[in-house]
Amino acid sequence: MEFIKITSAQNDAIKHVIKLRDRRPREKEQLTVLEGYRELTRAREYGMKIVEVFFSPEHFLGENEFPLLESLAAEGAVVRRVAPFLLEKMAYRERPEGLIAIAKMRRHTLAELPVRPNGFYLVAEAVEKPGNLGSMLRSADAAGVDGFIICNRCTDLYNPNVIRASTGALFSVPLAEADNQEAYEWLRRNHIRTLAATPHTDTIYTDVDMTQAIAIVVGTEQTGLSELWMEHSDLPVRIPMLGKIDSLNVATATTILLYEAARQRNWRTSQSR
Repeated sequence: MEFIKITSAQNDAIKHVIKLRDRRPREKEQLTVLEGYRELTRAREYGMKIVEVFFSPEHFLGENEFPLLESLAAEGAVVRRVAPFLLEKMAYRERPEGLIAIAKMRRHTLAELPVRPNGFYLVAEAVEKPGNLGSMLRSADAAGVDGFIICNRCTDLYNPNVIRASTGALFSVPLAEADNQEAYEWLRRNHIRTLAATPHTDTIYTDVDMTQAIAIVVGTEQTGLSELWMEHSDLPVRIPMLGKIDSLNVATATTILLYEAARQRNWRTSQSR
């Protein structure tokens, strides 16, 4: 299949991709930028509508890119070949993989989250850094959570740096966006207990039962959790700090808690066989 080639940085399509680096145009147009074979493939599997694709074969890492491009073109995406220097200008990555796309954002509501017996959820309040949010999505996918609720968000869920740090987990983890009160009421209504990470408790995280229906709740990088979560938490726990630093990066703390829950749940499953 032949594709039109763009060689000028003044092309309107190139300028549009670069404009979508900023949050305001993304939210106004409800469009985001995807980059890389894995991200495009997972977004497509997830059901995101991919509108435009730009590619540079000189940057391809394998042999699967052209079949993907042909499939996207058949589904209605506008596919354009760009000069290598243009793809590098458009890319977020220092080492681009040769594929960049514009896709329509999706809304994520609590009504879409699955409610499971002994469900396993993650709640993140006001996480500010896209890299942290992306890493948390990646860990949530790896630990097998049933849902991830993002409360009082401070960063754009479809920020390309979130997508990049999540390595595509943004498209595999069931998500919801809500304010704190809505999330709290949803958890209570569905009989899901909350485990809040805080340094202000004597209870170590490994000493609580995480095999029940539970939501691990973590807070913003600077100040931790708000009063709503701390005052109404069922299970406040702390991660021991053995050095001079009194807290962990929020993404690191989240991964530790998620994997303890996964460990306990896997142990219970193996014991019941």
